[in-house]
Amino acid sequence: MVKNILFAGFGGQGILFMGKQLAKTAMHENLQVSWLPSYGPEMRGGAANCSVIISDEEIGSPLVTAPDILVAMNIPSFDKFEPAIKAGGLLIADSTLVPKKSERSDINVCYIPATQLASDNKLPGGANVIILGQFLKITKLFDIDTFIDLLVSSIPASKTSLIENNKRALKLGYEYNCEA
Repeated sequence: MVKNILFAGFGGQGILFMGKQLAKTAMHENLQVSWLPSYGPEMRGGAANCSVIISDEEIGSPLVTAPDILVAMNIPSFDKFEPAIKAGGLLIADSTLVPKKSERSDINVCYIPATQLASDNKLPGGANVIILGQFLKITKLFDIDTFIDLLVSSIPASKTSLIENNKRALKLGYEYNCEA
């Protein structure tokens, strides 16, 4: 099993956090993992993406040029990376910020209004965790309870106020019925 995953959006959306949480869970499950962040020089608003490879065998290169799974959190990321998804792969897009649809018939798609769901449920900055919930539901890569436990353990003591919101956001995403 090898999964090449690309999370893409802009700085400030929690793109690197998404990849890091997935990588952490993969390590916990004794899988081989590669996590490679990439971001522009801007602190917020610039391009950000994160390649994650999860495998039960040794990983030769950390680069993801043809993802099995793409999570696109904005239009520039959708436009840049959607054509590269492997046939039979999966696209998960935040339909609040990516109003366009893929024209490809050889991939599976999921449009989830993560940013709007976060706003409607008073979960500021929670769109990325909502997407992670949907990601877990679709891919079945990891058990959601294990993922929640590892997510909570990643939150520093100075930010314990984020624990309940992150749990809510993850479950909200997991329970959402994706639009195709």
